[in-house]
Formats: sequence, C-alpha cells, structure tokens
Amino acid sequence: MRGYFGIGVERVSKPYNVGSVFRSAHAFGASFVFTVAASYPRRAGQTTDTSDSTGQVPFYAVPDAASLVLPDGCKLVGVELFDDSIDLPSFQHPLRAAYILGAERYGLSPEMAARCDFIVKIPTRFSLNLGMAGVIVMYDRLISRGRFAPRPVAEGGPRAPLAEHVHGWPTFRTMEAHRAPAPLAELAETEQLERAGRTGSRGVDDS
Repeated sequence: MRGYFGIGVERVSKPYNVGSVFRSAHAFGASFVFTVAASYPRRAGQTTDTSDSTGQVPFYAVPDAASLVLPDGCKLVGVELFDDSIDLPSFQHPLRAAYILGAERYGLSPEMAARCDFIVKIPTRFSLNLGMAGVIVMYDRLISRGRFAPRPVAEGGPRAPLAEHVHGWPTFRTMEAHRAPAPLAELAETEQLERAGRTGSRGVDDS
C-alpha cells in the first residue's frame, strides 16, 4: 500500500488507552506514533502495549499543539465529534497522514483542531473508547487505501482470489494529442494578415 501514516493522542491521562492505540498502530503498520501534552505514567502504558510498539515504531512526545512537527506533505487528520466533521465512511484518506485523537473527557483542544487539515467523526450515537476509535480509523484507512478482492453481491467472501498486480510500461505524455486545430475563420484571418504584411513590405502582391 502506497503512502504512510502515523497516529497520536492529545492530553491523554489514562495509560491503558495510550497502550491500546499504540499497539493497534503497530499491528496496522503505522510509521510513527506520538503524544501531545500527555500526562500518563509511561511505564504503566506498557501494560496494554504488549507488542512493545514504542520499541519497534518511532515514538515522539511533544508538549503542545504548536510543537507538533510533521513530515513535509503529511496531512493532519483530527478525530472528533464536531457537527461539521466529515463522516469517516465518506472520507478519502490522504496518502500521507497523521491522525490525532483527543482525550475522552476533553476531546481535541481548540489549538489542535485549528491545526488539522481535516476532522472526521465516526458516525456513532455517542463517543467511543479512545483505543476503539483509533482502531476504527486505522481499519477504515486500510480497507479504503489497500488492495483487496472486491466484496461479492451475495453473502460471504470473494469467489476468486485477487488478481496479481501488473506493472505497465512507462507512459510518456505530450501535448500534441490535445492540441485542437485552429478554427477555419481564425485560420483565414491569419492568412489574410500574413498576405497583407507581405504586400506592405514589398509594395506588390506576390500571391
């Protein structure tokens, strides 16, 4: 799957939530994980992070939203139940993205929400556990950007395996195929102007 993603949490204080999000991120192939203004005991978070994700995936801890630095071209996607948030099933995930979840009690800070390029929401009746919300967002990215056999119309799984990807030959693009011929009226006017120019410079019409 092309691109990459990272995921982080802001103002979180419950260590098991951090461990759950980071462990799931490791399982889904995240390129990095991070915390913003976190206040949880790091060692306690390892009790739910049984895959030792922070030992296998780059981990960053920043003190506030203004200090968060992302790779060039990486879009920040907030996850929050705002009225104008984009429904996750209708969201096209960026090729390069960092997802940020707010603490369950506080949500995303206004400063962090202002930094987001997009804010999405999981269409549920009420907010989910932080770890569960992170899993749903990462799974949605996987099924929308990954390559899988299409779902069948009937119940059950696909009848045939996914076809092997075939790489095509390089394509060289030119503008010649897109150039429209000049309209006849404009072409005739151009010929008249060129003829008048030749007549004026020589004094005679050499046509």
